[in-house]
Amino acid sequence: MPEAIVREAFQTQAAACNALGSPFTARLCRLLADRLQTTQGAVARTILHWPGPPGPSDDSVPLRIAGALHALVLSERIDPLTELEDDPLWPAVQQAFQQHEAFILDRLTSPPQTNEVRRSAALLPGLFIVAKQTGKPLILSEVGASAGLNLQLDRYRYRLGQTEWGPQSPVLLSPEWRGEAPEIPDTFTVLDRAGCDLTPLNPSSAEDRLRQLSYIWADQTDRMERTRNALSIAADNHLQVEKADAIDWLAKRLKDPKPHAAHVIFHSVAWQYFPDALKQKGEALIAEAGTRATPDAPLARLQMEGDGQPQGAALTLQIWPAGEKQEIGRADFHGRWVEWRGWVP
Repeated sequence: MPEAIVREAFQTQAAACNALGSPFTARLCRLLADRLQTTQGAVARTILHWPGPPGPSDDSVPLRIAGALHALVLSERIDPLTELEDDPLWPAVQQAFQQHEAFILDRLTSPPQTNEVRRSAALLPGLFIVAKQTGKPLILSEVGASAGLNLQLDRYRYRLGQTEWGPQSPVLLSPEWRGEAPEIPDTFTVLDRAGCDLTPLNPSSAEDRLRQLSYIWADQTDRMERTRNALSIAADNHLQVEKADAIDWLAKRLKDPKPHAAHVIFHSVAWQYFPDALKQKGEALIAEAGTRATPDAPLARLQMEGDGQPQGAALTLQIWPAGEKQEIGRADFHGRWVEWRGWVP
């Protein structure tokens, strides 16, 4: 890939980080775009000679390197970088590249894995709709679940507009809420939950917790605290995500209808990254399962995915056996705001 394309990827990521409230990561990306040279060692050459598409929607090279540096800080192998101005920051980055070359090169081989807990505040009201429309307890199946932190969304406390819901929890989610408050169903029960990921993270593993936290932007301390607390809840509940291909895993989960329960397939900022052929296969698989749904064993699909629109991600919900699909709202990719529309009868 030409160096100019790689540098452009860092500039694009810098703009995104600024928009999403991380001025430090934006500065870091701009510095790498402007000052990285192939003569600076193996890490620089690996980045600038990246073989595939390096941008935020593809291989996310800027976030790979930002995560590697943050992991070094969190493991106390280098000093914190967030308070440094550009002139002292750049030598500190170069020194890290030289002293921890093997570690950084290894981390560059893996895509970033984020598990943004605040997305639960956008997903939960969709589950409220499923519970209210079907009158059933829920079975949850999440694809691209990472460490499964959004799979345990009923274990957090919420403030959604004027509505509060949830158990006492060290994780409180209170996004900027636009629109009417969501309607809470009379009963809301999760009977079973499972998730899959090609490279799942285990909340009970210190190494996996470090990897998860390292991909949070270093100057966003509120996200760090929230994710640490969510990881602790997951570990206490022995939550584990299965290592599996999403489509193969879905085929098994959808093989038989779930009587006396509503089975909800959901995903957030994951499906959009699947190859087109896999997406088509998955769409056909879910649609076929929808034809087998009954009022006693309904099926639903809840999505929070980018749709090319400038304002956040689309929240869409489809419920079978009727198969009706609606856009129930939009949400910031990091869950900072939710624009709620709800289910229109």
